[in-house]
Amino acid sequence: MTPREDQEPSLPQGEEKARTVRRLFDTISPRYDLVNRVMTFGMDAGWRRRTVRELALPPRSRVFDLACGTGDLCRDLAAAGHRPIGFDFSHGMLLAARTHAPLVEADILRLPVRDASADGATCGFALRNVVSLGDLFAELARALRPGGRIALLETAEPERWLLRLGHRVYFRKVVPAIGGLLSDREAYSYLPRSAAYLPSPNELLSMLREAEFTDARRLALGGGVTQLFVATRA
Repeated sequence: MTPREDQEPSLPQGEEKARTVRRLFDTISPRYDLVNRVMTFGMDAGWRRRTVRELALPPRSRVFDLACGTGDLCRDLAAAGHRPIGFDFSHGMLLAARTHAPLVEADILRLPVRDASADGATCGFALRNVVSLGDLFAELARALRPGGRIALLETAEPERWLLRLGHRVYFRKVVPAIGGLLSDREAYSYLPRSAAYLPSPNELLSMLREAEFTDARRLALGGGVTQLFVATRA
């Protein structure tokens, strides 16, 4: 993927990025869920439930949860009657997972699955962590059957300037402080900065359409601090 022009030059690229992300998530896995609840004031649970609803798939659908972490989305998918499978390349995250869904340690850019083997796919707050968004969307298109649905949850900045200013202060100053208190300050200093990897919403929508996902659209959640991309495999 092409980083935004304002991306911080200190952020790692390529394979160095992949190694950094894996190491940081291995480090924070024991208290990952706790920090998420604290720093989002519990709103992350509602965002994940919305992600599952926006899939709009019938019960018993096979859904791949990419970068599944500790299994939050897998649990929500199972509660909705689906059959989730989680994929993550962080061994520490999978060890800390709390879900009955099958879990696979794998790079989500190279899923160990057959073509058209899933009805849907989700991803929670991990788009900025992959080495190539283009490769990720191509892999999603390969793994999903025609008519399959995706729902991809990610951080965002509010459009209103006052909310955007407050969000930047919270995300860049308060979140690292919370992470340092409850888990690992290095990781929670990196994660806010990693939002710079994300292209603009319109660029992301264009990339999804180029990867053969029709009706791609973006939903702003939590006053604009979170965004959800949903689309259908052509």
